[in-house]
Amino acid sequence: MSKQRRTARRSADGHRTSLPWRVVTAGAEYVDRRLGWDRLPVIPGLLTFLGLRVTLRQKNLHDTGRLPSVNLPDPAPPSETHKVNRTPDGSHNDLDEPRMGMAGTRFGRNIPLDRIAPATPEDVLSAPSPREVSRALLSRDELTPAESVNSLVAAWLQFMVRDWFSHGTSPTERPWEVPLMDDDPWPEHPMRIMRTPGDPTRDPQAPPGTPDTRVNVSSHWWDASQIYGTNETAQRLMRTGELGKLHLWDDEQSPIPSDPSRDPSHIPGFWLGLAMMHDLFAREHNAICDHLHGAYPSWNDEELFQRARLVNAALLAKIHTVEWTPAVISHPTTVKALRANWWGVAGERVHNLFGRISDSEVVSGIPGAETDHYGVPYSLTEEFVAVYRMHPLIRDEWHLRSAADDASLRHCTLRDISGPGALKVLETTGMPDLLYSFGTLHPGLVTLHNFPKFLQEFERPDGQLQDLAATDILRCRELGVPRYNEFRRLLRLRPAADFLELTENREWAEQIQWLYDGDIEKVDLMVGLYAEKLPAGFAFSDTAFRIFILMASRRLNSDRFFTEYYTPEVYSKAGMAWIDDNSMITVLLRHHPELRTALAGLTNAFVPWNTAGRTMT
Repeated sequence: MSKQRRTARRSADGHRTSLPWRVVTAGAEYVDRRLGWDRLPVIPGLLTFLGLRVTLRQKNLHDTGRLPSVNLPDPAPPSETHKVNRTPDGSHNDLDEPRMGMAGTRFGRNIPLDRIAPATPEDVLSAPSPREVSRALLSRDELTPAESVNSLVAAWLQFMVRDWFSHGTSPTERPWEVPLMDDDPWPEHPMRIMRTPGDPTRDPQAPPGTPDTRVNVSSHWWDASQIYGTNETAQRLMRTGELGKLHLWDDEQSPIPSDPSRDPSHIPGFWLGLAMMHDLFAREHNAICDHLHGAYPSWNDEELFQRARLVNAALLAKIHTVEWTPAVISHPTTVKALRANWWGVAGERVHNLFGRISDSEVVSGIPGAETDHYGVPYSLTEEFVAVYRMHPLIRDEWHLRSAADDASLRHCTLRDISGPGALKVLETTGMPDLLYSFGTLHPGLVTLHNFPKFLQEFERPDGQLQDLAATDILRCRELGVPRYNEFRRLLRLRPAADFLELTENREWAEQIQWLYDGDIEKVDLMVGLYAEKLPAGFAFSDTAFRIFILMASRRLNSDRFFTEYYTPEVYSKAGMAWIDDNSMITVLLRHHPELRTALAGLTNAFVPWNTAGRTMT
């Protein structure tokens, strides 16, 4: 058995049998149920998180790879370059199991496999239908803002999602036919929603009742595949072939291909925020290449590209861990916990002075610790996908303003800055002004009655009309993600006894009770997540946060490029220094120094920026 396999098995078994860990986990669950972690002082709250994470690792990681599958060809045999380079498709991250986490492998689960509900028409389309839920509980009449953050959090989140997961392009045959009320203005009755693509790895001879599985067409790893692509061909198209660099939006060899079928603006979900983040970190890649070329002038194009990719991906992971997430869940305990994921409880200052002072991830953080799968092969999960359905973060109205003097430039709707319209805005408005506008506009709160109106009635690039709110509800049902109360039970949380316990908003409680015919067990996961009372500083639900406690660390723990191979020998000394020395603010100022006044005095780029005497909206 390899060192990595021994590590994974020893850790999983040790957490189950060690008396101190059993005491910690039992105490954490008791305190969390009776008091709630958010009511505790910071140190007891951190200990509670630690115990909860151990329990979640024991009980909420389930491997769909052991379900019947066809025999799949193994990736190419490992080579020396696989040890130090990320592959385009994510293969060979685990050198002993090269298929683990690569593009085209299955989503895992955070619930037992025997609790995955089959996707029958009765369950997927049952009353209330997804469209009824969308109309009655999700439609936005007026933006409910998340006032502690700015709209870069919405752009960033979709940028990350494009790296993490995609179920692929839906087939056009056998769509779900969603029944509509007589007064529903939708132009077609019934509403048709395309199915999630099936699992091509599923064994057609699998016994009846075998749980459904799906594959992730993206790499499961946190490897910046939204920038670099998930196959060799896509990656080559992004590269200039000189000094390791990437093509940029505004150079004479635009990354937008001449083939319209591959134009990113025609991909569902493309909008201005996504284009802005892609442009920013393509530029950051090139800046890293310049930095590495200066430090190691003998390196060729391939070496510069591969080291810069490693550094850029790690910087993205760091920003998400210690800046984005603490901004959107800014409770003092979660801020401390998330920073400890990266630097350990010893903290950033100790890391900067002495590096790692302990092998323990608790003391010195996960980057540089041992690789650990906790007894279950790594993958992202369907439950992880479900809790990241956060479209209410996106505004419908966008007021673009000048970074130089805050002067109004133009008013846009979400429709104006989506699809090909996003490229038109990029051509006519400077990037500093766009970033400033996002930084000085609040996003929406992830709550009921706050879903973007445009996303409830938008035309896809293929000409199909779609209600994304109804689609989100349907997807959770289709993919066997439990309803809200069952989801909480499986995370060892107390289910809501009634509708007033589900939400403190009495009007919402009455609306949900009426819509679900008085049956609290039927309430959809997304509805429950959006209805919950939020802990202080949170822009989304505490129930969703439980999946984050588990999966936010797992994405680092399992990736050898963030653990055993997170070393100067792999990244280079100059590359490691770049990761340590930079943040979202330094990235923004490096490429757009015009934002210096707007960012002056800030320590987190995702909180509201400075404006020239104007109140943020």
